[in-house]
Amino acid sequence: MNMVAALRSCLTEEMERDERVMVLGEDVGQKGGVFLVTDGLRKRFGETRVIDTPLAESSIAGVSLGLALAGKRPVAEMQFADFAHMAFNQITNEIAKFRYRSDGDWSVPIVIRAPFGGHAHGALYHSQSIEARFATPGLKIVIPSSPYEAKGLLLASIRDPDPVLFFEHKRLYRMFKEPVPKGEYLIPLQVARTARDGTDISVFCYGLMVSYAQEAAKTLDGEGVSVEIVDLRTVYPLDREAIIASARKTGKCLVLYEDNLSV
Repeated sequence: MNMVAALRSCLTEEMERDERVMVLGEDVGQKGGVFLVTDGLRKRFGETRVIDTPLAESSIAGVSLGLALAGKRPVAEMQFADFAHMAFNQITNEIAKFRYRSDGDWSVPIVIRAPFGGHAHGALYHSQSIEARFATPGLKIVIPSSPYEAKGLLLASIRDPDPVLFFEHKRLYRMFKEPVPKGEYLIPLQVARTARDGTDISVFCYGLMVSYAQEAAKTLDGEGVSVEIVDLRTVYPLDREAIIASARKTGKCLVLYEDNLSV
């Protein structure tokens, strides 16, 4: 199963299990999303639970907040992460801070999914890595590295009582397939995993960079360098214990991520 199918499987199974879960975003219904992650959901669950929205990211985020306060568990989609800038205030101030502002009386279980990163040469609105800009108290940022990870992390995000930004690298959508179980399994948020054991250097990465790190580690094996790869999974807040443990083990650290290039 590729990542698109894994994400769709998670949404389908959780919408069947919990009628509070609903999907909204630009073209998520009739067209099934620009990358077809939500393909078939509207036919299965109806237009009241799979909602095509106007092209207005701030509105998508704001409506999601209202739905969460009304007892729903919205899974919103930003068609591309770059457009989430239009919803920056709604996400970082309204959504992320609502539990704080209500002194803990209100929680807002919202997931905002968004494809991000380079791949198709889409320039400023379709290629950026913007995850660091949303690192703010009250918000979790999750980035899966494989189909298996994507399903388990998305399910945990939907069931989390607080808001989660769920960034999906476009290159990973159909890059490879792997076994993904049917049915429920959760991968805990804020818990990193050791994707590869090593003794000489620790590489801390997430998303697509985990695959790239694995390729580089195989090459370095032939040169006598043992690489440990830590898949952060949740990039905010970080799993500090896992990072410190790996750094102490190897004594050397490398942070690998996809940045934006401007000329």
